[in-house]
Amino acid sequence: MKPLFSKYNSRLLLLLLISFAVRALISASIDLSNDEVNYWAYALYPSLSHFDHPPMVGYIIQLFTLNLNFQSEFFVRLASVVIGTINTFLIFRIGKTIKDSQAGFYAALLYTSSVYCFFISGVFILPDTPLLLFWLLSLLVFVKILPVKNPDSYSRKLLLAAGIFIGLGMLSKYTAVFIWIGALAYIVFFNRSWLKQKELYFAVLLSALVFIPVIIWNVNNNFISFTFQGDRVAVNNLSLRPDFLGTEIAGQIFYNNPVNFILAIITLTAFFRNKSEINKDYFRLLLLVSLPVIVVFLLSSLTRRTLPHWSAPGYIGLILITSYFLSNISGSKVHYAVKSALSLLGIVLLAGMLQVKTGIFFNDVKDRTPENLGEDDASLDIYGWNQLSEKFNTLYNQDLQQDRIKPSPRIYTWRWFPAANFDYYIGLSSAVYSYALGSLENIRNYYWINSKRVKPSVGDDAYYICSSRDYNLPSKFYSDYFQTIENPDTIRIVRNGINVMNYFVFRMKHLKKEL
Repeated sequence: MKPLFSKYNSRLLLLLLISFAVRALISASIDLSNDEVNYWAYALYPSLSHFDHPPMVGYIIQLFTLNLNFQSEFFVRLASVVIGTINTFLIFRIGKTIKDSQAGFYAALLYTSSVYCFFISGVFILPDTPLLLFWLLSLLVFVKILPVKNPDSYSRKLLLAAGIFIGLGMLSKYTAVFIWIGALAYIVFFNRSWLKQKELYFAVLLSALVFIPVIIWNVNNNFISFTFQGDRVAVNNLSLRPDFLGTEIAGQIFYNNPVNFILAIITLTAFFRNKSEINKDYFRLLLLVSLPVIVVFLLSSLTRRTLPHWSAPGYIGLILITSYFLSNISGSKVHYAVKSALSLLGIVLLAGMLQVKTGIFFNDVKDRTPENLGEDDASLDIYGWNQLSEKFNTLYNQDLQQDRIKPSPRIYTWRWFPAANFDYYIGLSSAVYSYALGSLENIRNYYWINSKRVKPSVGDDAYYICSSRDYNLPSKFYSDYFQTIENPDTIRIVRNGINVMNYFVFRMKHLKKEL
């Protein structure tokens, strides 16, 4: 009788349990980032789409928080922890499909060792979280069916499922369109028999149909989201920026783990020099799904600033090709390489958590004024928000008791962050919510959120809060709107016994005109 769990199935189960536990612990231990609270606001105000991204991330936050009945950091991020675990299993299945269980297990290990896959999309709640789920589901279908020279009924039906998965991926992040680009390129160049199958065209149509809500929203809003995202990647500036390119390359290497990156280079070199065997159909398909997204963002970075996680899904195919290669040369060197990748991830996570919680590696406090304290410490992005919430609530209650502020004030801000941070960390506990007053590009989704909230009235009082990491006087933005702006109170954020950052709370009295 065949055992219920093979050697690699048992190891995979252990990997899934450990990675789930570690990511769950991290997710409950650190404050939400600027992006995450923005996506929490998607769940707070559901829509067919949003200014900066499609709606899926908001929907899954709603699902895993039971429609926002549980709103701690853990529950807001729970979708990432669960989906990240599912994704690890899916990449194992793909690796097993293209070769065997050993290749699948190596793929799961390399996926787990990726900073992007394990942490950025597996702890943080981002559009990349559902994107990777549907990317892997569609890729699993494609490796099963696209190499088939004479597609049977079952393969054709599976292609329809892939069309739905890609559509759901596009509802997560526009980057999902690259899956179709790679798959269609493979069909055109290496298996034209699919061009004769009506299911191929129905599958593309299904993707478009699933994506229709985003199209409708953009039609109703002057295509603002498409324009915004298109401008972020368009190569329309002839002024080359090698520093941006260098940052993108360095980011890709770090996000995908330097060990994984080196292994991928070794793997591709071996394949192109015919020093390693792999099923050519799988190799071509995985490469065509991987390279376009990587190349597009590398080219974009020649003239504009990009973010490394934009191209990171392209490394999924490279992880699978590398796992195939490693399973062919299995031995102590392979084990050492994979262990090195996992060890590096562990070091990065431990160092990152220590820095966030204690500032042990970097405390930006020397030679700083109160107005720029912590300015260069990026770890403070996800630290201190709960302290701010507690201390602001105390100040607010005192203000009400002393008649220093009228009831039901707003917190005015000129940008989408920290507007969403204030809504999550202050609004949920004190019912003092944000009002973003600034340009559309700066306030982004708050343009629509403002319209769904009670409109400010003439005579209202308000707060303006800024941090020492982003110090701007309220008079710069709101002197024409309020009769007086008082000198601020200071809320000190303490980490490891050291004042590492300040928040300045200004009271703005008597709104002079309707907004």
